[in-house]
Amino acid sequence: MKTFNRRRVTTALAILASSAAFAAPALAQDEFPSEPITLVVNWPAGGGGDRAGRVLAQYAEKHAGVSVIVNNVAGAGGSTGVRFVAEADPDGYTLGIFGSSVVNQQYINPNAPAVDSLAPIALFGPDPGALEVRTDTGIETLDDYRKRLEEEPGSLRNGNDAPGGWSYVVAALIEEALDVQMTKVPYQGYSPTVAAIMSGEIETATLPVPQLIDQHEAGDIRILAVTAEDRHYLAPDVPTFKELGVDLVAGDWRAVFAPAGTPDDRLAKLEEIMMATLEDPDFVDAAKNAGFIITPANREATITYIQKADDAIYPVLDAAGLVKARKK
Repeated sequence: MKTFNRRRVTTALAILASSAAFAAPALAQDEFPSEPITLVVNWPAGGGGDRAGRVLAQYAEKHAGVSVIVNNVAGAGGSTGVRFVAEADPDGYTLGIFGSSVVNQQYINPNAPAVDSLAPIALFGPDPGALEVRTDTGIETLDDYRKRLEEEPGSLRNGNDAPGGWSYVVAALIEEALDVQMTKVPYQGYSPTVAAIMSGEIETATLPVPQLIDQHEAGDIRILAVTAEDRHYLAPDVPTFKELGVDLVAGDWRAVFAPAGTPDDRLAKLEEIMMATLEDPDFVDAAKNAGFIITPANREATITYIQKADDAIYPVLDAAGLVKARKK
């Protein structure tokens, strides 16, 4: 009859416990995400990109189950932040929320990363452009604006992004549509541009409506027209360019990206998190209160959207002589 060996059983249990202890971290590592996610904004704090990133990060935490931390990496017309994400470890823990400048810059700036260095995840939504003037310019309508520049070419200083940024592109499109010439003054982001027009350093700007809606309502700034199919819900009194007889519809957009090479299973999980966030009623209300139009799209639709934007903007940049780097 075999005797009960207490020492052998105790040793076996210890081995099992030790194996379980090593197995637990391994299982935890398979769970994604299991640590904070960084969301890179490629413009300074205070601007539209920053506000979009922060409202997204706030509500994404609920659906991700981990902290989502905003990191502003500005510079080079937005390209510095894009490169930061493109060169990050493709592990799904470093993401970026970037606008249309990610497409524009690859053609304008030889040092800007190509779009294919990023993996789109989800579309945040569009952001129509607009033309704003200080009310003390005496310009009350788009026709007044056109006449001023026809009589005095370059006499109005317009605040916009550096070449390739969306508000720069809007300014160039307005010049082309109206056959006028403004003096484009570059700023690193929307917030400095707002400060410049309010101080009188510049007379006009081509910022999205939410950036100057309070000043418009206060009477310090006049929004002359928006580059959209329909009037902006924040400024129903402001006509579209098309209403005024100018065939100009153009808008910025924002999407969430990961570095190219991020594993498909992690991209799928990030897509799930972002779509849940973008469709969250609380997020939609908060984003709308911040002035954003939310039209979420999944990964496949976002890839298609960006490709169409690329195809549409390249001829505009080429015609304006802005293509200095890659050519299509």
